[in-house]
Amino acid sequence: MARYGRRRDSISGWSTLHRLHIGVDVGGAEVAAAVVDPVPGSLLTPVRRVPAPVPATPEAVAAVVAEAVAELAAGPHAPDEEASVGVALPAIVRQGTTRSAAHIDPGWVGLAADRFLAERVGRPVHVINDADAAGIAEAHHGAGRDPDGRPVVGTVLLVTLGTGIGSAMIVDGRLVPNLELGHLEVGGVPAEQLASAEAKEREGLDWPAYAQRLQRYLAHLEFVASPDLIVVGGTLSEQHERFLPLLRLSTPVVPAALRAAAGVVGAARTAYLSVPTLD
Repeated sequence: MARYGRRRDSISGWSTLHRLHIGVDVGGAEVAAAVVDPVPGSLLTPVRRVPAPVPATPEAVAAVVAEAVAELAAGPHAPDEEASVGVALPAIVRQGTTRSAAHIDPGWVGLAADRFLAERVGRPVHVINDADAAGIAEAHHGAGRDPDGRPVVGTVLLVTLGTGIGSAMIVDGRLVPNLELGHLEVGGVPAEQLASAEAKEREGLDWPAYAQRLQRYLAHLEFVASPDLIVVGGTLSEQHERFLPLLRLSTPVVPAALRAAAGVVGAARTAYLSVPTLD
């Protein structure tokens, strides 16, 4: 398999920079995975989607991730055997350790998740917050690019609408990691209880009623963060035409170009740039 070359890793010396990587996005409802060429941000295989395990313990999730990686590694466009895997998790991630657990089992808190998953997958693994992965993908390959194909200058907020609400902030093309803006309160209610896809389904909201909820939340983000662009991703972005035109904000609001695949692409890009090791 073609490689883009080699780069200096400050910890382990020279590391191979592989061309293709597997990206895995672990969500509250499903686990998605695909082979990605992270330089153009292209999916080289269909996104493989399976239900997330319940409960989503580290061992249960690792088994699903390992199965997905093994299947993709045996198929067309298989990455090099030693190419790392990027895994996006619904958790705060610091230096490969998960520090919170949103919509997954609390057993993830304090876990050295990159090492834990690498031991079970049999490849180097680099973990990242799921919304951060989506934000990276949209900034470099999607709706967060300017007409010249570069990341937008200024502040881009990505909001993912799914089981909860994830968020990512990109400033002049650089990620501000681990923002949890879905936990902000709007009118005394956590935003993800108010305006997530799960809240819409749970309360049986029609699109105009849901758009009013989302309007309140995004207007609050507009006030506290003053973004130059808001990108809406997650499962509801597949139906963006049903609710985005109903919003009235000063900030431009656009759907994620990569839709629900953004987390997979961003996870693979993170693996490509990080080149972690098993030892």
